[in-house]
This record gives sequence, C-alpha cells and structure tokens, in this order.
Amino acid sequence: MPGVMKIWLEAARPKTLAAAVIPVLVGTALAAARGAADYPKAAICLVFAVLVQIGTNFANDYFDFIHGADTAARTGPRRAVAAGLVSPARMRGATALVLGAAFLVGLLLVREGGWILLPVGIACIACAVAYTGGPYPLGYHGLGDLFVFLFFGLVAVATTFYVQAHRLSADVAGCAAAVGLLAANILVANNYRDAETDARAGKKTLVVRLGRGFAIWQYGLSAGLALLVPALLPLAGYRWPVLGPLVLAPAAAALTRQLARSTIPAEQVALLGRTAGFLAAYGVLLAAGLVLGRP
Repeated sequence: MPGVMKIWLEAARPKTLAAAVIPVLVGTALAAARGAADYPKAAICLVFAVLVQIGTNFANDYFDFIHGADTAARTGPRRAVAAGLVSPARMRGATALVLGAAFLVGLLLVREGGWILLPVGIACIACAVAYTGGPYPLGYHGLGDLFVFLFFGLVAVATTFYVQAHRLSADVAGCAAAVGLLAANILVANNYRDAETDARAGKKTLVVRLGRGFAIWQYGLSAGLALLVPALLPLAGYRWPVLGPLVLAPAAAALTRQLARSTIPAEQVALLGRTAGFLAAYGVLLAAGLVLGRP
C-alpha cells in the first residue's frame, strides 16, 4: 500500500501545487487587507483549487500518454501511465473522481458567493480536462500558458477574494495577474524541457511554436512584470511592507539565466522545482505585505 500511495502522490505532482495554494493565499490576504477575510470560505477555495490542480495533473498524465506525448523514454519526472505504474483506465477514473469532488466542493462556493460562481467553477473543471483532452486540447495548440494565467491567476485570486469580500478592485486584478504570470512560468520551464518530445508528438506548445529563445524572454518578462505589481501597489494606498517581493529580483534574474543556459534534462527538472519555489516565495511575501501594509 505505501508503494501505491507513493505512485499516486507522484502523479499528483506536489511541486506544482504551489500554483493552487498561492492564489488562494494572495486572494485571502487581499480580503484581510480590507477586514473582510473569512477563513472557512478561504479553506473551501483552497480545497477546490487543489482538487482542480490534481485533477488537471491526472488528466494530463492520461491524455499525454494517449496522444503519445509521454512515453517510458521521457526525460523529465516519470508519468504514472507512461511508466506502466497505473493503467489508462484507472487514471481516467481517478481524474473523474477528483474533478467530481471538486465540483461538489465548488457547490459550497456557489452557496457562499452566489450563482455567478457556478459557470466559473464549471469552466475551471471543464478546462482541467480540455487542457490536454477533448476535441481541441488547449496545451496542444499553444494555449496552455493562457489557460494557466487565466485559471491559476486571474480566476483563482479574484474568486477567492470575491467569495470573502463580495466585490473586486484594480489591486486584486493586478495581484491576480502577477500570480498568473508566475504560475505560467512553471509551465514554461516544463515545456522548455520537453520541446523535442512535444514536437514529435504534435504537441504545439508556445516553446515548440516560437522556439526556446521566445520561452526565455517570456519567462524573464513574466517574472519582471510580476515584480512590478508590488512596486505599484503603494499607488493604491498600501504601505512599504507590500514591497517585500522585490527582494526576489536577483532570484528572478538568476532563474532566467539558468533557463537560458540549461542544456540537460536534470538541470531543467531542477529549474522546474525552483520556479515553483519562486512562485511560493513571491506569494508568501506578497500576502504578508498586503496584510502588514494594508491601506
């Protein structure tokens, strides 16, 4: 049983879960800055976000194997179906189970935030499958980055804030965009490593379509724009603690250089973990700054 649990934990891709946790943390910090934080509601948002992330990862594991993008010879972290550890049918069933649970949790959010959130939740779950599955898989047509930016940035942060504060504002949009850009950088690092195998499988990610040079510029520019957001928040009335994420500027530059210089899969796998770590550090510093530097 421990071996089975390890396989499923690996399939859930824990290193990517920062993309689910950080938007909820930042959205809740924004609500706290207005005295509107509701931690039970935030907990519901967190469970929903994590379930959608895991469901997306399971669906990706299944559909990339079906499409031939993942094989036993892949250079990155092993995938459960491609490695023969989990049957395609079982992974498909696990995807349905996790996303079904996400839908039920999402109904609690609808109760708390109103019926306007129902189509938002349905879109999140549908796109978790459509990312690599369905008649027009987003990730196979260069739309994966946009999917991550929208759903793990704009939608996740804004929904978390809205459920607690029942309104939106420009600073919420800015923070949501920053988180989305850094979450998308996790995908950039992943797709940068897999460019050759993705191209052979017909998976036309932005890296495949536009090249590794573009990916390096995208990665660096996204990090730079994300760091610009806290620098602008004092214009919205926030005090100096909100500038905390700016201490990460040297790390952002170093990660961009590492991406540009990486030539072997082991380096690129390590960079993927560090990119997720950068998102986590940014999110924690931003959340702390929003609360401590509230207007």
